[in-house]
Amino acid sequence: MANSVVSELNNSEVFRMACRQFDQAADAINLPEAIRDRTKYPRRRQAVSLPIRRDDGRIHVFEGYRVQHSLSTGPSKGGIRFHESVTIGEVAALAMWMSWKCSLVGLPYGGAKGGIVVNPRTLSLRELESLSRRYMQEMINILGPQVDIAAPDVGTNEQVMAWMMDTYSNHVGHVEPAIVTGKPLSLGGSQGRREATGVGVAYLIKKYLADMKIPITQATVAIQGFGNVGSETAVAMVGYGAKVIAVSDYTGAVYNPAGIDIPKALAYVQYNKVLTDFEGAEPITNEQLLELPCTVLVPAALERVVNADNAPKLKCRLLAEAANGPTTNEADKVIEARGDIELIPDVLCNSGGVIVSYFEWLQNLQQYYWDRDEVITKLFTILDRAKAAVDAQKEKFQFNRRLAALTLGISRVAEAKQKRGLFP
Repeated sequence: MANSVVSELNNSEVFRMACRQFDQAADAINLPEAIRDRTKYPRRRQAVSLPIRRDDGRIHVFEGYRVQHSLSTGPSKGGIRFHESVTIGEVAALAMWMSWKCSLVGLPYGGAKGGIVVNPRTLSLRELESLSRRYMQEMINILGPQVDIAAPDVGTNEQVMAWMMDTYSNHVGHVEPAIVTGKPLSLGGSQGRREATGVGVAYLIKKYLADMKIPITQATVAIQGFGNVGSETAVAMVGYGAKVIAVSDYTGAVYNPAGIDIPKALAYVQYNKVLTDFEGAEPITNEQLLELPCTVLVPAALERVVNADNAPKLKCRLLAEAANGPTTNEADKVIEARGDIELIPDVLCNSGGVIVSYFEWLQNLQQYYWDRDEVITKLFTILDRAKAAVDAQKEKFQFNRRLAALTLGISRVAEAKQKRGLFP
């Protein structure tokens, strides 16, 4: 009965997808029944109403969520997304994946996630600030530098984190930079944090291409999503000598088999806000981008974009999951059955963001700051260690790479829960 209640509370396809991944991993490592549900389901969920005054004088009430999946290994950690399709089930799934991700790379965090049901592009700057501050004010009772630390995600950025940090600091009566990560450098942000996820994605792509004996200078890359993660991945891949042949945003994609001028595309988006009508590439759809012939396909937008319909049509050699949950359970089966596509699963591939968020949190607590070279060097060291552990698990048990990564992350959280026992 308890399980059905919990599952109904998170009644969304993306949460069911995360649960199916968990069940498969738990079965693979024979996780005891007594610890399964405690490890699987979120520890805490909070839903709040967020009334703000719009610029025209109307009062509009938005809905916001925060889900803390695990607090067994340390404070929970996770981003806050502003998106019109956010649900508490989606947020719970993202919090679950964050738990496995933090555990996999060895961070002393549990997973969390937050969100507001809003299209931030419809808000003025003043309205965005009001909504950001109201969210932090409503969540103060469950957030804290030793309880739950927030970060940017889809639809949020450094400025949103700055407003949230200021709101929390005013509440506690002193400056508390460790309450959020992904802040501006002037407020205690870390060198390398903004580009960390994309830099990490590109670094792992480089490592796996080397394992596959594919010269990176001969690699072509298609990236779905040209926000922070997708654009930084593109910059880093070009820096390694690869050719980025397609990028996209919510308005559509652009494609040039000879390679896209990424600095020019970034400048265009900074000025025009969208990729629409970008010169030097032909317009295609986001769906067409996923099926382009390429060496590396990088879904860097939202979840569940690689599905049972398009998985048979993928023409990449390496699928690098820069987004969270971009590949459905059904698509996983298709890709594994095909056997011609290597996968870097999301819990490993995009972990660079939370790793450098951890560095930022450490620097805030110590009031001692590192330069960018030190941050990136430490990031690559942790990614190398995590990659080696996943590949060893894959080889030892003949798992696919997603199952190898999930079993490592889940088993470590489960062990922590077992050792702590059940209170009271």
